[in-house]
Amino acid sequence: MSAYAALSQAGYRAYTRDKTTLFFTFAFPLLFLVVFGLIFHGQNVEESGKPYINYIAPGVLSWGVANAAVFGVGFVLMQWRRDDILRLIRMTPVRLPAVLGSRYVLAIGIGIVQAVLFVCVALLPSFGLSLASSWPLALPVLVLGITAFLAVGVVVGTYAKTPEAVAAVANCLMIPMAFLSGSFFPLDAMPGWMQSLSRVFPLRYLNDGISAALTGSGGSGTIATSCAVLAAFALVFGAIALKTFRWSDKS
Repeated sequence: MSAYAALSQAGYRAYTRDKTTLFFTFAFPLLFLVVFGLIFHGQNVEESGKPYINYIAPGVLSWGVANAAVFGVGFVLMQWRRDDILRLIRMTPVRLPAVLGSRYVLAIGIGIVQAVLFVCVALLPSFGLSLASSWPLALPVLVLGITAFLAVGVVVGTYAKTPEAVAAVANCLMIPMAFLSGSFFPLDAMPGWMQSLSRVFPLRYLNDGISAALTGSGGSGTIATSCAVLAAFALVFGAIALKTFRWSDKS
């Protein structure tokens, strides 16, 4: 068995055995969907006339997937480095791409399962989401979004030395970004300057791409733009993550 396969298998087993983390990874975004979906059920956004669910479902889904990617790899790398597991791995023939690649494939798998479960719930009559014919195009947007936010999580996990630090830094990044990128509140209802500010956040493009694929808003042009920008974010954050990665707190 290759080092990459062994690390991927170990990561999967560790993740599925942690029932608390497993539960909240999938339940947390659904909780937001239930709360916002029931509050705004049957209502339309005044500025666009579109149902709230068209904004809420893609936005909360995008935030949930991005959140899981950042927190998942951030906590794992911090713990491995704190417990000297990374230092021990470095003493073997295993290289950094195998370590990060094993976390990447796990993050992609978790994100896809999250998305499928979330959309299935959003399609229930209580919420009323209707899928557009372009819904399969959500997959490349999802993969690129997870890639970008996984790289952000690697940077967070590299510098944070305690679980509290990972949680604080990740929340400071993800919660304001969620509000400013339209995950919890439609961008159409925001002031113009906030809509312009949202363009510097990768979550804005993940929201736009997922929304365009699932609901048909924006069309294929929006999906293509979102994929291109997310790919650029992934390259930039990925380069930073590789440059700043540390095997030990002492290095």
